[in-house]
Amino acid sequence: MRITKVYTKTGDAGETGLGGGQRVPKDHARIEAYGTVDELNSHLGVARLHVSDPELAAALEAVQHHLFDIGGDLCVLAADKERYGMPTFPQEPVSWLEGLIDQATAELPPLKEFILPAGEPGAAHLHVARTVCRRAERLCVTLERGEGDVSEHVIPYLNRLSDALFVWARLINLRQGQGDVLWEKRFRAGAGEADQEQSS
Repeated sequence: MRITKVYTKTGDAGETGLGGGQRVPKDHARIEAYGTVDELNSHLGVARLHVSDPELAAALEAVQHHLFDIGGDLCVLAADKERYGMPTFPQEPVSWLEGLIDQATAELPPLKEFILPAGEPGAAHLHVARTVCRRAERLCVTLERGEGDVSEHVIPYLNRLSDALFVWARLINLRQGQGDVLWEKRFRAGAGEADQEQSS
C-alpha cells in the first residue's frame, strides 16, 4: 500500500469502505470494532513511553503489530478473505499471550483484594488500555452476534490481552516498589457522616 494523499473526501457523506470495497456507515458495528482496536493500539503507544523494562516494552510492541493484524482482519469480510486468499488472524498469538501471562503471574503475589487502576505511570496507562481492550472485545462480540463474521481467534486474543495488560500493570508497580493500590471497601457518604459499607 502506498498512501499519496491523506484526505480523499470519500467519507464526507458518513460512509467508509471495507477492505473488500463495500461501503458501510461509519457507525457500523464493524467500524466501531476495528476503530476501537485502533484506539487501543494508540493507548499502548503511549503506555510504551512509560515502560522502562525492555522485555515488557518489546511485548507491547509485538501486541501493537498483532492489533494491526486484527484491524486488517476485521476490515475484510470472510467471503473476501477467501476470495483474495487472505489468511485469518491465527491462534499462535493467543498462546503467546497465555505464556506471558503465566510468567508474570508467577512473579506476582496472590491477589486477595480488588485493586485500583493506579500506581506508576506505566501501570496506569496499561490499566487505561485494559479497559479499552475490554470495550473492543465487547464490540467484537456484538459484531459476531449480529453478523457472525469475526475470525475465530480475534475475540480470544482480545480477552487474553486484557488479562495480560492487567498483570503487566501489577508487575510494573511491583518492580518499582509501588505494589498494588488496593480498593478500600468503605466510603464516606458525606462530610461529618459515618463511613458506610459500599454495596457491590
